[in-house]
Amino acid sequence: MKRLRLWILLLVPLLSARARAQTDTLLQTTADMERQAIEREASDASDDPSLQVRVKGFLDTYHAVRTEGKADWMASRTRARGEVTLEKGPASLFLSLNATYNALLNDRTGLELREAYLSYAKGNVDLRVGRQIIVWGVADALCITDCVSPMDYTEFLAQDYDDIRIPVNALRVRYTWRSLTLEAVCIPVGAFGILPTDPHNPWALRPTATSLPYTIDLESGRPAKRLANMEFGGRLTLNLSGLDLSLSGLRTWNKMPVVAAHIADDGRSLRVDGLYRRMTMIGADCALPIGRFVLRGETACYFDEPQEATVDMDVLRSNVLHALIGIDWFPGHDWNVSAQYAHRHLTGRPDNATVYRNTGLATARIGKELLRNTLKLSTFAYIDVTNGGVFNRFSAAYALNDQIELTAGYDFFHADKGKFAAYGKNSEAWVKLKYSF
Repeated sequence: MKRLRLWILLLVPLLSARARAQTDTLLQTTADMERQAIEREASDASDDPSLQVRVKGFLDTYHAVRTEGKADWMASRTRARGEVTLEKGPASLFLSLNATYNALLNDRTGLELREAYLSYAKGNVDLRVGRQIIVWGVADALCITDCVSPMDYTEFLAQDYDDIRIPVNALRVRYTWRSLTLEAVCIPVGAFGILPTDPHNPWALRPTATSLPYTIDLESGRPAKRLANMEFGGRLTLNLSGLDLSLSGLRTWNKMPVVAAHIADDGRSLRVDGLYRRMTMIGADCALPIGRFVLRGETACYFDEPQEATVDMDVLRSNVLHALIGIDWFPGHDWNVSAQYAHRHLTGRPDNATVYRNTGLATARIGKELLRNTLKLSTFAYIDVTNGGVFNRFSAAYALNDQIELTAGYDFFHADKGKFAAYGKNSEAWVKLKYSF
């Protein structure tokens, strides 16, 4: 059970293995870019009241093979994504649909409505309602204040940034006044993270510290779909020349389940349940460009966050403090380098808790573009500072033309203990082909 617990503990802050460089976001923050986009859309809508239709999408196929032990398939999926935007005046409708064939995970084959929302942007007001992805914070590939849209770890970190995020059915309102942007969010029916339990999935959760047969149920403990369980919060962003600062708060749930394990009365089997409890997040983030560097900081306190307990013990709650510091360097010649460190401190640790009181997770990224920006080389690593483990993704992407991109890479796992140790034999080589239209 120890590895399973560490898996849950350290998985919460992870976001994406691909961890795309946030060059544009850091030079001009997301809030600022979105505000300018809103103003442009509102201006364009006023000038042209006719119906505008835009269609785009892509086809991609991804395949991965294990490189340690037997060379079996780790992933094999093909997908078609279509996106349609309808605009008329200040109003617009956005639809995104996936059609996927997954050769290894049959339950992932089918049609999926990715996003579907209505927007109204005019003047200082931007209103959006429907199924959408909401991103907060400035951390790169780590979650601190980014607690609105949960994560899908069906294939752990071997997915694209866009695929790991789960959309939420929400009402989002933004009001911009000069350099201030106030954002309010309401989610009537909460969405929760996905952790794999299918034994045929090489990334599935498995309690390795016991030889007892077990069952895992992470869904039946989710909150009932009623208004009393809604999520709500807000974010205030200040965009100044050379400084971007945000304050945020969210009344929510733990999006990833807390594991509660119980031994059957006859002592012959183990039952693992996923539990969800109310919690509150209060946080802040900032980004400060200095020459060729960008300094980033983010902090949050999770009040009454549930903590995993020992077998046959009740789950208790504690306040948890998160803090992150990061630096990005753009030395020129299409190089980019970044590093981050995130620390998690558990206050008032319950006696029956199995999580560490202090944990650290670091990231490091190096990227370089060659051949007139047609070849992109990158390496990105998660470093488990607490246990000494590492997950590193190497990749090389080559644009054959404006529509076709071929990417190949290698995912490396190494750890003697901790979360990454459970995947010591999951190092893999992979290839991806994408056609955009």
